[in-house]
Amino acid sequence: MCPGPGLYQCTLTGLVFDMAQKAELRYRTVLWDESQLKSAHKMAAGPLFNIQCSDDAVRQLRLPHCETKEGLLVRGLLSVVHVTDDGMSILEPLEITDTHVVVNTLHLSAFGLVWDIIKRLFYTKINGQVLLFLRPLYSKSEHQILDVFVLPDNIPVHEVADQQEDAEYIRISADCHLRVDETYSVHCEPEAFIIQPESAPFRSKPGPNYHPTFEVFLTTDVGKVTLMVRDKNRTEVWKRNVYLKGPIWELQQRNLPAEDRLLLIRRQFVKRVTEPVLHQLLDKLLECHIINDEERQSVTKKVKAEKARDIIDMVRSKGTKAISSFIRALCQEDKCLSSELNLC
Repeated sequence: MCPGPGLYQCTLTGLVFDMAQKAELRYRTVLWDESQLKSAHKMAAGPLFNIQCSDDAVRQLRLPHCETKEGLLVRGLLSVVHVTDDGMSILEPLEITDTHVVVNTLHLSAFGLVWDIIKRLFYTKINGQVLLFLRPLYSKSEHQILDVFVLPDNIPVHEVADQQEDAEYIRISADCHLRVDETYSVHCEPEAFIIQPESAPFRSKPGPNYHPTFEVFLTTDVGKVTLMVRDKNRTEVWKRNVYLKGPIWELQQRNLPAEDRLLLIRRQFVKRVTEPVLHQLLDKLLECHIINDEERQSVTKKVKAEKARDIIDMVRSKGTKAISSFIRALCQEDKCLSSELNLC
């Protein structure tokens, strides 16, 4: 909701809306039609956003780009595509700032940034980002896997994170400079026992599916690594010290107060627990007099995610005995999930 005229920026996508009046905005990423782009001698330079709002409410739209300062000097490199039911049109920018491309919006539908294919060939350097996701460390695992994503920096992090299931996003400074179609490799200290692939070309395709560019396999006793991304000339384009959640973190988790342990695993529990297990947990908690009939009925009516949140938050608020009963019940009803959450 935009409460009145002015500029509003989305914290997830980086989109900026210049509003003429109070209005509700709805927007999401959608698929590019590659054949349409190719016929227009264009290539996608970011996500395609389908935007819905009342007529005349949005005066201008500002789309985040990934160009370096040098790239912004290349005239005609960037433009905006407007996709409607009638087809695709190319909009020339009103302005290109250091971070955004500005266009007028007479009619809202799908908007996205595109590159001129020929001009992109002559200037390939863009602002990039390296995103790290650590897969869950299961109790019997002999290794941990760090997924490395090498992407343009105008790809929303949440779009990538939403596809990584139970992997933990490692928040770290991600900025780097990359060249489209340049070959890159990942290196690790201490040395990983597997990094695959050995090298990979950097592709700028903006989704819809995001798979790791590299997978780094480490032994479970490694808690810190120095990670590097290098180009084909072995020049470092990105280097960071990375702290991982290995067995030491699991030990610390087990030594936390019971309420803090549940808080730590709350997000994964909500995401992964199944509906039948939730009903079994409610029955167990009722039998143990942790909850009453009224509490059980109020939770049962809700959708799965809300049900899971209510159950774990209700248990956390009822003290150590309730938490112990909850953990014991979860270990009985879903041994796999409780083990992966380090509760059993």
